[in-house]
Amino acid sequence: CNQIRIQKPHSPSGVYEIQPTGTSILIKVYCEMRQTDGWIVIQRRSGGVVSFDRGWAQYRHGFGSLAYDHWLGLEKMRMLTKDTTKVWTLRVDLWDYGGGHAFAEYRDFRIRDEGTAYRLHVGTYSGDAGDAIRGAYPGIDQNGAGFSTFDRYNDNCSPCIQGDIAFDSCTDNHGGGWWYSSCGSAALNGDWHSSDNPIFWGSGLHWLTWKPMTYSAKVSRLRGKQD
Repeated sequence: CNQIRIQKPHSPSGVYEIQPTGTSILIKVYCEMRQTDGWIVIQRRSGGVVSFDRGWAQYRHGFGSLAYDHWLGLEKMRMLTKDTTKVWTLRVDLWDYGGGHAFAEYRDFRIRDEGTAYRLHVGTYSGDAGDAIRGAYPGIDQNGAGFSTFDRYNDNCSPCIQGDIAFDSCTDNHGGGWWYSSCGSAALNGDWHSSDNPIFWGSGLHWLTWKPMTYSAKVSRLRGKQD
């Protein structure tokens, strides 16, 4: 998307067909075009119409509508970021129920192959939402974690403890697939909650260096950009 924006500066936001570097495969993505750059939308959450409580195969392939709430797909993320000569940035945007906004950006964003459970790698953090991927406290670093779903656990729970509650997997407690590491401080694929009931302890859209576990974001968006 960023290359499209550079070559054709007046390109509008929308669905585009692109070819990841080093592949012969064309994939469809939503490009969010800004004044100075273009981003691929990896995840968008803004309501409860699209369920994110899905298994491995669907998280691998992707689901939802590219122009609305969706998950791009782990395999597409891998193809996009696999060329180590290219630098990718991951940006996380979060909105609360009062209209507040926060963001986190990570340089050197990559997703490894399925044999590693699509392991997440991020580099230097910047932003005002806090570095939730590396954790609000020691021992829950999600950088380097594999992806987990309700039918495939890679979360290091044996069991995991939250308060006085023990559970066998983070997806059982948080809902939705994610790069869990003893659950961790970041989890944006849980159940979406309306503004009528934003406070709870269970599944939600969590970024614990921004808001406490009792709060779920109203809107989240994950985007990737190649320099």
